[in-house]
Amino acid sequence: MATDKTIVLITGVYTGNSGIGFEVAAQLLADKTKRVILGSRSLEKGEAAVKDLQSRNLPGSVELLQLDVTDPRSIEAAAKTVESKHGRLDALINNAAIASPPEGTSTAILNNYMTASPENPTPLQPLADYTAQCFQANATGPLLTGEAFSPLLRKSSTTPRIISVSSGAGSITSRLNPNGPGAGIRAPWYRASKAAMNMVTACQVADYGGAGFKVFAYCPGYTVSNLSGMNRAENGAKPTSQGARPIVRMVMGECDEWHGRFAHEDGDGLGEYGW
Repeated sequence: MATDKTIVLITGVYTGNSGIGFEVAAQLLADKTKRVILGSRSLEKGEAAVKDLQSRNLPGSVELLQLDVTDPRSIEAAAKTVESKHGRLDALINNAAIASPPEGTSTAILNNYMTASPENPTPLQPLADYTAQCFQANATGPLLTGEAFSPLLRKSSTTPRIISVSSGAGSITSRLNPNGPGAGIRAPWYRASKAAMNMVTACQVADYGGAGFKVFAYCPGYTVSNLSGMNRAENGAKPTSQGARPIVRMVMGECDEWHGRFAHEDGDGLGEYGW
């Protein structure tokens, strides 16, 4: 057991050198006192991420954990694995998420989902299917993962932490502002699932805060990632390193005043969204 290291589990890290989760792992591994567990649904893609990180000769240590946040049995098995190997967990980062309709969705349907006028109704079956998928990954997943790993977090050798990677798209306050960021993007399936994730975070603050947990909702902003086909530098997306750094600071205990709040990346500091 890595008794001398801070043990951090990051969900949804499965593609080498892509996305917030991978970048958070890389930054954490720059510290020899960190042991990062990459939770990945696909062992093949997870192994590629581990190999990429190991090739950088970073002083921290990394391992792979098969974890599908949409499958309760997978979550239970993952928690048992961490318990048997480490006996505890110090930080849980809920990073796994989906945003865009699956590859192969017709352009017409995708455009209507994202930006078309509400006067043009979206076909109901694909809308229903995709909304269910988003809720399962973005809201139910963090709820179940938090429940499963909370006993191990209670055994933390330091302050236990839960950090959920949210989105400003899930801010009800911002959505009601016609001039708010991203106001022209409909995406109700994604917005609603992230609003639900924020409520999961609020419940975890209420459930675990009294036991000394620090719990955060955090939006990294519009960054380069594989979350959707739009998250590209040519579309104005920021470097993942910029969005990832505050998560690392939360793990390090440098942002504890943001416990129970909905933070977002804001240059050199943090800003706050209304729930």
